[in-house]
Amino acid sequence: MELAYIPSPSRGVIHLGPIPLRGYAFCIIIGVFVAVWLGNKRWIARGGRAGTVADIAVWAVPFGLLGGRLYHVITDYELYFSEGRDWVDAFKVWEGGLGIWGAIALGAVGAWIGCRRRGIPLPAYADAIAPGIALAQAVGRWGNWFNQELYGKPTDLPWALHITSSTDGRVPGYYHPTFLYESLWCIGVALLVIWADRRFKLGHGRAFALYVAAYCTGRGWIEYMRIDDAHHILGLRLNVWTAIVVFLLAVTYIVVSAKKRPGREEVVEPGADTVDGEPEEGGKADTDEHAEAGEKADDGEKAEADIAGEAESAKKS
Repeated sequence: MELAYIPSPSRGVIHLGPIPLRGYAFCIIIGVFVAVWLGNKRWIARGGRAGTVADIAVWAVPFGLLGGRLYHVITDYELYFSEGRDWVDAFKVWEGGLGIWGAIALGAVGAWIGCRRRGIPLPAYADAIAPGIALAQAVGRWGNWFNQELYGKPTDLPWALHITSSTDGRVPGYYHPTFLYESLWCIGVALLVIWADRRFKLGHGRAFALYVAAYCTGRGWIEYMRIDDAHHILGLRLNVWTAIVVFLLAVTYIVVSAKKRPGREEVVEPGADTVDGEPEEGGKADTDEHAEAGEKADDGEKAEADIAGEAESAKKS
């Protein structure tokens, strides 16, 4: 008899009349809001305008969702294009299946477009949103819990995940909750990046690279625990190899960038200290004060000249 375990939801969708409300989709949406909220706070602290992060996210998020889905469909094509499968299912994102590698890669393209339109350096923007992305992943992983998917090997630990569904080849039982492991790991990654950024003043994309390297470290061992079908290369799952390669690239970037461009960007958003081409409220007040002082000085000089002129006239008389 199991004394403790993590129960799985009886269903991952609730119907509000004809409208299906899916737990997986809610987790993705909440994660996006968390990322934008934290990214906005960090961007303002770096000297940027409020709202810029959300404006660029309008480009980054759709590209990220597309990239995540493409990566999943390409690497698990047999789920959609093999005999007996319906290729239309490849478009059903709400049923699960987003690859973080594709999401980050194509999401970066969308962010680059948004940054280019506003004249903002992409590395600075990436540094600001890096911890938020990690927290978004932490929230998004709970979507796998709603779908009863991507769990680990069987276990009798008190925090085992109880799988009750038998669809798509699932075997009901108790398994490692890898979704929970990754969620907690991502929270740790977010805290690490925030701490390191404050301590070392990371800039030019190094905070984002630290997030990538730290996430890959955890994803490697968590991926190794999973038992869902996956392609293997030299005995390791494809995503483990991806994590290793991306980790090495991220670390290399941190080292090379620190040598070539030490320090942090002084200006992250051109014109952030002005509003519609005019100085912000504080700057405008200062300007008005200086102008007023200048006018008083001119009046004083004029009065002194007048007195001197009158004295000269009286002397001549």
